[in-house]
Amino acid sequence: MSQPLRVEQLVDEQSIGRFNVQLLIWSFLAMFADGYDLSAMPFAAPSLVREWHLHADVFGPVFSASLIGILFGAPLMGWVGDRFGRRIAIVTGCILYGVSTLAMVLAHSLEQMIALRVITGIGLGGLMPNTIALSSELSPKRWRATLVVLMFTGITLGSGTPGPVAAWLVPLYGWQVLFVLGGLVPLIVAACLPFALPESIKFLVMHPERRPELLHTARRLRPDLTIPDDARFETATAARANINPLEIFRGGLAAITPLLWMCFVMVLMSNYFLNSWMPLLFQISGLSPKAAALTSSLYHVGGTLGGVLLSVLLDRFGFVAIAVLLGIAVPSIGLIGVPGTGIATLAVVSTIAGFGVLGGQFGNNASAGLLYPTGVRSTGVGCAFAVGRFGGIAGPIVGGLLLQRHWGMPDLFKAASVPMAVGAVAAIVLARLCYVRYGGLTLDDTPLATPPATGTAASLVK
Repeated sequence: MSQPLRVEQLVDEQSIGRFNVQLLIWSFLAMFADGYDLSAMPFAAPSLVREWHLHADVFGPVFSASLIGILFGAPLMGWVGDRFGRRIAIVTGCILYGVSTLAMVLAHSLEQMIALRVITGIGLGGLMPNTIALSSELSPKRWRATLVVLMFTGITLGSGTPGPVAAWLVPLYGWQVLFVLGGLVPLIVAACLPFALPESIKFLVMHPERRPELLHTARRLRPDLTIPDDARFETATAARANINPLEIFRGGLAAITPLLWMCFVMVLMSNYFLNSWMPLLFQISGLSPKAAALTSSLYHVGGTLGGVLLSVLLDRFGFVAIAVLLGIAVPSIGLIGVPGTGIATLAVVSTIAGFGVLGGQFGNNASAGLLYPTGVRSTGVGCAFAVGRFGGIAGPIVGGLLLQRHWGMPDLFKAASVPMAVGAVAAIVLARLCYVRYGGLTLDDTPLATPPATGTAASLVK
């Protein structure tokens, strides 16, 4: 009987090709739809304030509702991904938030919107951990951080798209058009994903009843190898399927994990404060609805640029690169609220703020998938995302409370910069701890020292 093929080696020795590009494109599209739906509500709020005769400060709970849904949806849909497959969880999430977003068109009260946004959040919560897990488990280690970060730039581009829609289409078709587009796009993507998105090879190894799919995926992954029908596969993940979740605090991770959570909480608090309130605050400060929407969308354009930069730097500099971006965000957020700032200057500082905040969060997302050993990677990522949601939920609510206290623009944006300063300090400490644990700045917990493939499956056996 032939020796088993080592799945980790099978994945890590692949060359970047069509398989990886296709995975990146479809994961990117799922993230794009995710980002659009997550950000659509703040761009609809100015129209709702006028049409429903509401005060701006009442929208805090509406902005946080989807984040509450994510808090519950991430572990729930994570379980779906572990039990039935990453692809099924991603498709289910797209359908769930697509349908609930379309239903927003029929809402006639804030209470109805809050309920629908919670459901939307449950669907959105399934995408991030499952797409991270899928990309991490199918990408070679030397490109893993880069591909995960590039995939996540879909969120920022999606988050920036409601701005142009609000500027050009809402005046013609009303706020409802934001949710019609936000519902149709993920449903179209969901219809394509079962045919276009591959399943995790590590997941398939753990499910013998899906062996034909395993062989098909392995051959697509490694077209340079000849993998026979009777090939046997071996993965360290399967052997440690029942590992204790407390492992994310052991083996030198006791301080790293809480500090990672601190980075998530702080950055997401600032991000969702800015993402939720900027369109309204810019109009309150005197910008036209079109100018406010387009200027707010530049925050996400900056985030995309920051994500691209992190995709290059994270593999080499780890948390040092994240700390630098978070540090850049601190003064740029404060400058957004300076009285009398011209629209050109406001556009520049909004872009720089997005560059630092969202770029730093991309680094956090990718780092969570790299810091932990394979056996507890999903647990580590899921916990970081779940804990980070508390910061995301708090950001919009705190903004509403400060508006109720009649805080002005300068103080509001100074307040939004404080969590970024705390996150930058946490990232600096993390860089030091990771240097001690991993022997360098690179976040690589399980390096593989294996020879390159020679063109046959024989090179992948023990």
